Amino acid sequence: MHILIVGAGLAGVTAAWYLRTAGHSVTVIERNAAPALETSFANGGQISISHPEPWANPGAPLTILKWLGRKDAPLLFRWPAEAARIKWGLQFLHECLPHRTRRNTLAIARLAAFSGHELRALREATDIHYNSLSRGVLHLYFAKENYLHGEAQQRVLSELGIASKMLTPSACVDQEPSLAHVETRLVGGMLGSEDESGDAQRFVTELTERCRDIGVEFLFNARVRSLIRDNKRVGGIEIERDGQRETLGADSYVIAAGSYSPLLVRPLGERLPIYPVKGYSTTLKLKDPARAPTVSLTDESRRIVCSRLGDSLRIAGTAELNGYNTELDPERCSALLRWAEDLFPGACDASEPNYWAGLRPTTPSNLPIIGRGGLENLYYNTGHGTLGWTLAAGSARKLANNIDGLTSEV
Repeated sequence: MHILIVGAGLAGVTAAWYLRTAGHSVTVIERNAAPALETSFANGGQISISHPEPWANPGAPLTILKWLGRKDAPLLFRWPAEAARIKWGLQFLHECLPHRTRRNTLAIARLAAFSGHELRALREATDIHYNSLSRGVLHLYFAKENYLHGEAQQRVLSELGIASKMLTPSACVDQEPSLAHVETRLVGGMLGSEDESGDAQRFVTELTERCRDIGVEFLFNARVRSLIRDNKRVGGIEIERDGQRETLGADSYVIAAGSYSPLLVRPLGERLPIYPVKGYSTTLKLKDPARAPTVSLTDESRRIVCSRLGDSLRIAGTAELNGYNTELDPERCSALLRWAEDLFPGACDASEPNYWAGLRPTTPSNLPIIGRGGLENLYYNTGHGTLGWTLAAGSARKLANNIDGLTSEV
């Protein structure tokens, strides 16, 4: 079967790998000049199996209300809001109901654990190198209320068989010595020992080359103009490349275009509950590596994460609902820099911060959309939100199994 994939980020390239190794002919279309130049470009670097709780949970509405009016708030809802954002927000509130949060947490956890297993197998099969570290993710709690919530989360993780443990402040420092000067401020921590970190863009770039080696075709600088409907099927995709338009045909089509997926399929009558949630990051060169962490960290109080990527430190966080706007907000950028200097003074060269903002394709439930759509030969691998790196390999394997009619573990 010939399968055409739209999008060469984490979702699209991992799907290409699994579909090609399953025996399919695969072509990937990407509007940029290279893979992983949008959402996958500079994310937080975490493969965080120990964080399956969705944003939409019973405590979220009150927390969001507390953040109103703060320019550096972890979640910023900009006004005025268009209809799509209001609709998404109402769906988000519905997903905050306890029974729906429980359902979504279980689903994310199962997929995350499965994905971690698949990533390790893929890494062994391909010998890909991407500054990966398998030292876990250490969740830091600087407030008692966050620590108590962490204890409740850890109990859920134990029920699910996901390795994690609560730590005292001194145990956090034992795990990551660079935290020594903030030990007195810490209430405690939680270590997700099955978690990893690594450079997602480098991973996708190297996997693209492995895909090419086994016969996957990539068409870069190819912008999708429209998907052509043929009765109950997709009949082709019209693209524009080098100023010329052409129509490409395939047996099946996979939409892995992140936040732009809903726009591509809307003319077909498909409705995807995905909203672009902007996230920020900064990548800093290390000035004193001994002062920088080697364990990936999550500050649960400020919703900021960081990961060591070779001789750099990636700090990422915040969520901003502002449509498809990718402009950098100076205040939100500087908040990441202040966090780095607060926790790791003197570790990084802050004179030339490399800021980035990207759109996370987020569903109200935080569950990704994987599998067949409303047309017979249309499939999705999109909507992974902040967990794209965590869920990439497992989602792609699940999609490949779905297309081949095979049963998945999740």
